Amino acid sequence: MTHPITVYGIPNCDTVKKARTWLTAQGVDFTFHDFKKQGVPEKQLDLWIATVGWEKLVNRQGQTWRKLEAAVQAGVADALSARALMLAHASVIKRPVVQWSGADITVGFDAAAWATRLK
Repeated sequence: MTHPITVYGIPNCDTVKKARTWLTAQGVDFTFHDFKKQGVPEKQLDLWIATVGWEKLVNRQGQTWRKLEAAVQAGVADALSARALMLAHASVIKRPVVQWSGADITVGFDAAAWATRLK
């Protein structure tokens, strides 16, 4: 059976843990896609960039971003360079990325917004 909701992220990320726990508590059936084990799906990444924009997907506050060399950070200036970085360093993607039923995509966890979405 295919699930209408897919949560993309990394299992040990606190925000992803909160999101998965919240969805489970709401009785929502979802699939989890683990970037570490399954990689970043290129086709999905292209859709996310087209839908929400690369600026929202690149987590510039995260530890992975801070560990990158300044030249690498400076090189992320458009969708193409951001895409290459996200494919090379999945941990730089802001999490979770959620593909809701249909083509609707959200980035990050917001319990109030998600509750409204599930009504």
